[in-house]
Amino acid sequence: MAKIIQLSEAASLAIHAMVLIGKSKGLINVNTISERTGASRNHLAKVMQPLVKDGYVSSTRGPSGGFILKMKPSEITLLDIYQSIEGHISIEGCPLDRPVCPFKKCLMGGVIKKLSLEFKNYLKDQKLSDYL
Repeated sequence: MAKIIQLSEAASLAIHAMVLIGKSKGLINVNTISERTGASRNHLAKVMQPLVKDGYVSSTRGPSGGFILKMKPSEITLLDIYQSIEGHISIEGCPLDRPVCPFKKCLMGGVIKKLSLEFKNYLKDQKLSDYL
């Protein structure tokens, strides 16, 4: 069965990993996050790279290494995490990215724009601290 809205595996993994990192009392390593989320270690490491680059977490290499939040959980929204992985959510324009619509009005009636805006606002209102 098709789903209207679906998070990518990477975005879902990033959000879940950030909650686990936020709940951790100290460094939490890739193996532990991988086991808890059911994701491959390599995929998780790749997903974490933009979150490190964007300054949400810091990583320490080595046997006693891992990830730790660089910001307070109350300062990080699920939108921040999502956009770190997927890029900025576009609300404007054609859902099919067509420059010119062949019809006088959108066949989707603006529902894609409405759902996108509602999804974006939901993520913006959810702070990482809400899940710790």
